[in-house]
Amino acid sequence: MAGEIPDLEAQVRTGTGKGAARQARRDGMVPGIVFGGDADPLPINIPFNKLLTMLRKGRFKATLFNMKVEGHDDVRVICRDVQRHVVKDLPTHVDFMRLKRTTKINLFINVQVAGEDVSPGLKKGGVLTLVRPEVELVVTAADIPESITVDVSGLEIGDSATIANVKLPEGAKPVIDRDFVIAQVSAPSGLASQDDDEAEDVAADEVPTSEMGDAEASED
Repeated sequence: MAGEIPDLEAQVRTGTGKGAARQARRDGMVPGIVFGGDADPLPINIPFNKLLTMLRKGRFKATLFNMKVEGHDDVRVICRDVQRHVVKDLPTHVDFMRLKRTTKINLFINVQVAGEDVSPGLKKGGVLTLVRPEVELVVTAADIPESITVDVSGLEIGDSATIANVKLPEGAKPVIDRDFVIAQVSAPSGLASQDDDEAEDVAADEVPTSEMGDAEASED
């Protein structure tokens, strides 16, 4: 299951509207809003440098945070939108949604691979391709997995592992309502090209033309 939920510290933003938002930016803050749940929307400010650092780490919109705001109870939130400057591509506003432990949300979860060391296809020189490094799942806020694991220990060259082969955490399910490939073992490029060459040789040298067939038939 997911590890410790990271803290996200914010300040209450006094005043609302464009004027208050502009002042926040002049003060080195990024204005935002926390909405949803059973509470009123809460205008907040987040230090620009801290927010930018988190954004650059990636997966910001797929991370559950424990938001800490002075004078308010801690609450679990997930980012729902980051508005950016059209030229500088820097954050100008951020929206967060409050979550209950039972709230269902869509998140992209990392895929880990197990069994590479014993896969017969890989032992024969096959190449493993992780078709989906992450999979979008519907999960509950209280049970967000850090990753899911696909087992390739039984794959031969040409075999694939699909989402049906992955044991998902309890209560989680894929957003895509069908089976789909997660990983596959392919022939090495050299072997594949050799097979192609052989296929071409067969087509050119071994398959008789219709004229040859007719000629042979007439000789009989």
